[in-house]
Amino acid sequence: MREVEEAAFARGVKVEALMDEAGAGIAQVVRKFFPQPGTCAVFAGKGHNGGDALVASEYLRRAGWKIDIHLAYAEEDYSELTRKHLQIVAQASRLRSDETASQRLAPPLIILDGLLGLGAKHLLREPIRSAAREINRRRRDENAFVFAVDLPSGIDSDTGEVDPEDCVVADFTVAIGFAKHGLIVDQAVEHVGGIEIVPLVDLVLPERAVMELLAAPRAFAPLLPRRNFSSYKNQFGRVGIVAGSEGFLGAAIMATEGALRAGAGLVDLFVPKEIYGAISARAPEEAMVKPLRSYKDLLDEKVDVWAVGPGLGRDRASDILKFIDNAQAPMVVDADALNALAGKLPTLKKCAGPRLLTPHTGEMDRLVESGKMSRAGRARTFCEHFPVTLLLKGSRTVVCERGKPLSYNSTGHPGMATGGMGDVLTGVCAGLIAQKLSIYDAARVGAWVCGRAAQMSIFHSGASQESLLPRDVLNHLGEAFNDMRM
Repeated sequence: MREVEEAAFARGVKVEALMDEAGAGIAQVVRKFFPQPGTCAVFAGKGHNGGDALVASEYLRRAGWKIDIHLAYAEEDYSELTRKHLQIVAQASRLRSDETASQRLAPPLIILDGLLGLGAKHLLREPIRSAAREINRRRRDENAFVFAVDLPSGIDSDTGEVDPEDCVVADFTVAIGFAKHGLIVDQAVEHVGGIEIVPLVDLVLPERAVMELLAAPRAFAPLLPRRNFSSYKNQFGRVGIVAGSEGFLGAAIMATEGALRAGAGLVDLFVPKEIYGAISARAPEEAMVKPLRSYKDLLDEKVDVWAVGPGLGRDRASDILKFIDNAQAPMVVDADALNALAGKLPTLKKCAGPRLLTPHTGEMDRLVESGKMSRAGRARTFCEHFPVTLLLKGSRTVVCERGKPLSYNSTGHPGMATGGMGDVLTGVCAGLIAQKLSIYDAARVGAWVCGRAAQMSIFHSGASQESLLPRDVLNHLGEAFNDMRM
């Protein structure tokens, strides 16, 4: 970040121009999740990070928000540029000081953490420690939503180490320009929350090999261009879903609808003969439900991509294993199909077609022991041994494939920790592969849109962490795909 900033300054770009662009982007992120004005409390440090937060607050004020400024230091200690924006905000606040109590805005209450920026270390000192403690108190006691500017105060931007007592807990971290490595390491997840990127047009990354990526919509939009007016269903692929068993009908249905809503042209749902009647009565009308007598018969089906595992049960693990081994089309392997692979991992070295594995942490533990390895380390090690793409689900989902950068997802919400979310993701990934995305790209886009749909369910449609359901994610997938293209 320092390197690209210095290069921009050498080209004549002004610091104030970057600060204004950053502040405008931060305000835009806030309004994406909170479109109705409320109260914005700004905790500003004395450096340019505080200036970014103050500029954002001025944009929010113009949009109708009430602004409440909290300075960590005496005003004379602030940098010249930050002090300039502080005075602008203070002047605008004085012009509104005649508001009556009834005119003052109600919640939502959001907090901008602009205390510390790039290069700050994780161990907090006064007066920043007290300010960070107050941010966390208001988040806990007043239901404030915290947007950290560039990084939560108390996190080392390089290592991800956190202050053990008072590190700010953010709901969103708004990374300026590019995400910093410290935001994506395991120990930082609880403090970083969702990650939003504010790109700055004058900052250009130097040419060098990239080892890690953060999923971002501007990289995904070209993968799913607007369809030609003359498009027809066969151009967008046929997905075959092998799922469901007695007592586990919902998993098959959610995976099916995920594939449909991700844009697959045709979706066939193959289910055991004994549950065909029950599934047919509940399955989406747009899907074709087919009774399955033998897994061997699936090899004769003309399918562009398979999704295998949701709700299958473990009674036919050997048959599933043979199908994973012999099917030539790409395959998303999830749930009980992953359980069938446990102890049989050499199968993955000789599969007839490409495979995307989508385990959560428990399923990954059944596949291979991890010891004390990080999630990123586990993913890389697994893909070094097996020629597959791995989507390791979690609060910072990682996608790994040998020879490609490790990708971290930036979206999602704690409300997704409920049964069925993985079934939706399986269908979505299969639907994207059917549309000719590479397995690696389909995994990255699938994780991003499902996470964004969950966020939209919470912030746009009144769901809560407790009430969020997979069907809410399904219902907001269209909105998430549209947001990816904005």
